[in-house]
Amino acid sequence: MKIQVAPSILAGDFSKMGETVEKLERCGADMIHCDVMDGNFVPPITFGAQMVASLRPHTRLPLDCHLMVLHPETQLESFQKAGADIVSVHVEVCDGHSLIQQIHALGMKACIAVNPETDIKRLFPFAEEADMLLVMSVHPGYGGQKFIEESLEKIEKLKNYCIDHGLSDRSIEVDGGVSAENAQSVIAAGADVLVAGSAVFRAPDMAEMIGRLKSKQAD
Repeated sequence: MKIQVAPSILAGDFSKMGETVEKLERCGADMIHCDVMDGNFVPPITFGAQMVASLRPHTRLPLDCHLMVLHPETQLESFQKAGADIVSVHVEVCDGHSLIQQIHALGMKACIAVNPETDIKRLFPFAEEADMLLVMSVHPGYGGQKFIEESLEKIEKLKNYCIDHGLSDRSIEVDGGVSAENAQSVIAAGADVLVAGSAVFRAPDMAEMIGRLKSKQAD
């Protein structure tokens, strides 16, 4: 599958978010990853649907909204109205089947996410219904963390499950610590959507870094 890069704006300058997403689109990003945190499911508070609504006029790219919140079911309509294209919810805090149905009913794509400490088998029941499956490769809440190497085995198990059940086209997204140094291993394990925050925003040339991440599929 084509490798897609979804830069996380959590690593960007919050005072220039409109300019930032415009630049990311010019630099070859495939979607914009929006890390939404409520201070309950994870300690920090970042932003909500209002930020997403503010970003929407600045890009044609899909807005990939990762809800790291305790009650995601209360937020879905707000994000749909804000212009979100994809909504990720965590299996640890919701009835995944119900949330997938609600997200689809609102016209958005649905993604189910799993934390590093959660068994990857928790995602298996949602592989057929969801549009994308998200493996967290760091503990959610803070950017700039080191990639958890054990995540590679989880990604591989998830990919093999999808292949064995005729779902080889199901997108697998990986979020946390993805860099040019480990992207090839992440892709080889089965991921096709790479969330990259620090790797992109700290690079001297964001376009060059996004291109490097995508090129790892051909290495």
